[in-house]
Amino acid sequence: MRNTKVAIIGGGLAGLHTARLLHSAEIEFLLIEARATLGGRIETVNETGQADADGFDLGPSWIWPRMQPAIAALVAELNLLTFAQNSDGDVVFERMSRESAKRYPGLNQEPEALRFIGGSASLVRALAQGLPEAALWCGAQVTAMRLNETGVELSLRFADGRIELIQASQVIAALPPRILEATVQFEPAQEKGTIELWRQTPTWMAPHAKFFAVYDRPFWREAGFSGTAQSMVGPLAEIHDATTSSGKAALFGFVGMGAEQRAAIGADALKEASIRQFTRIFGPQAAHTRATLYKDWAADPLTATSADWFSDGHPNAPGGGWIAGPWKERLVLAGSEASGSEAGYLAGAVQASSQAARDVISKLIVEQS
Repeated sequence: MRNTKVAIIGGGLAGLHTARLLHSAEIEFLLIEARATLGGRIETVNETGQADADGFDLGPSWIWPRMQPAIAALVAELNLLTFAQNSDGDVVFERMSRESAKRYPGLNQEPEALRFIGGSASLVRALAQGLPEAALWCGAQVTAMRLNETGVELSLRFADGRIELIQASQVIAALPPRILEATVQFEPAQEKGTIELWRQTPTWMAPHAKFFAVYDRPFWREAGFSGTAQSMVGPLAEIHDATTSSGKAALFGFVGMGAEQRAAIGADALKEASIRQFTRIFGPQAAHTRATLYKDWAADPLTATSADWFSDGHPNAPGGGWIAGPWKERLVLAGSEASGSEAGYLAGAVQASSQAARDVISKLIVEQS
């Protein structure tokens, strides 16, 4: 059995930031990620769908540093570079299918939305670089946790079916409450109120699907469009310019229908309909794509449960805390959903993980004394 001071469940932004803070405090940790790679819901890929240091964000894309000081400070600390989301040019609104799309002069964004040079995965790479490689375990899923006299025993299942036990003094769960409740068996069981709270908390990104069309050049800019559009016609409800800082041209949109309807229609039909929508909004050049990308987060079992097919919105932190009963002294939540502010954003993951690290460090100090 492997022993560690702190077990971190989840290798996305929240988990990696937690690990960075513990490492800086010289506290031993083990980070456990069920996926084969780090990043969680942060996924930056090239036009073939492969991970890339200069690609398109299938997950979160934006930060707003003027109103999100925690992530602004982290970006500065990591020396990451950003650029503004393109807003130069006209915006488009589609109200009904029997009416042509309406074009309006664009407005300056306030507060300004920024994207990362290199994609949001640049955050993941920068955080992972400073951590001990031996403490980062990918391809291992926590399936059970049991309280004992010295802390928590965690049961891990690896991709090859191998089972391993970990003993930790403290556990930080840097993943959505719904996923934690659905995938981990607790002994003793969590209290009924805690289970209900976790089940009712919406998971950031889980209900959504994103479609990208990649082009040889950003022709919409040449025609005076910003790439921004809102539509009540669909299939895409919200459209933006996704061109990278290096000039790889793309448009992307959020699919404006629920997960059940998306599954019934099918990915290929949705892609074709989305290209037709781009064409009627931005002109015939939109029909000639280099490549397309489609990510339905509701179909990702490490992001969504069946509850996410029918719920949306940003989570709200409960006044009474996320955990009650005997687990309260050994388990802390650190995912974006657990943030007291900015829940459901990259900034929320930074805020929640900062608080979780502080809480656990305090507990360990008390325990040692």
